[in-house]
Amino acid sequence: MTSFHEVRFPIDISKTSRGGPQRLTDVVVTGSGREQRNARWLQSRRRYDAGYGVRSPAAIALVLAFFEERRGRLYGFRWRDRADDRSCAPGLMPAATDQVLATGDGATKTFQLAKTYGSAFAPYRRDICKPVADSVRVAVSGAIKTAGTDFVVDPTTGLLRFQIAPAVGAAVSAGFLFDTPVRFDTDTLEIDFSGLEAGLIPKIPLVEIQPC
Repeated sequence: MTSFHEVRFPIDISKTSRGGPQRLTDVVVTGSGREQRNARWLQSRRRYDAGYGVRSPAAIALVLAFFEERRGRLYGFRWRDRADDRSCAPGLMPAATDQVLATGDGATKTFQLAKTYGSAFAPYRRDICKPVADSVRVAVSGAIKTAGTDFVVDPTTGLLRFQIAPAVGAAVSAGFLFDTPVRFDTDTLEIDFSGLEAGLIPKIPLVEIQPC
């Protein structure tokens, strides 16, 4: 994707950001008080404000350079969401059996990394397009596979490719760290140094994009 730069927003700034997933749902209330609800988006979309991490002139300079190189909203980039950056629970390290991706059919060799949220009622499956290089662990029917020998992963797309197709009925699973692909949600970066010195924080809006 030519409009995406494989670079991560400075972690020291993003670690004190705010944000999370957004949905778009139409809610119609009838005369009887009942509701009809319809999801307009199939996928959620995450939004963040990176301004909460900007607390010094040095941080402002870093964000300025990053913003200018991205040409504002033109180029996407990687963002580390500390609330949701791995296939497992926060604080744990990914394991090869964290997420079941698919069931082998004896012919398919390529699978998309994905993370599933929930389980009992309406699980939501999110494609993971920006895994962290060298963080991906893979298993087939619980048997650990070796990166570079049994499989390779493209860190720019999240595609997992096996040398030999998993057997019919074999569970293909993976664990990984990942970034969220985003872009700036503004072409104007307003900086108020007097406000910064007084403890005010500028807004730096970001929005998730779908590069897969």
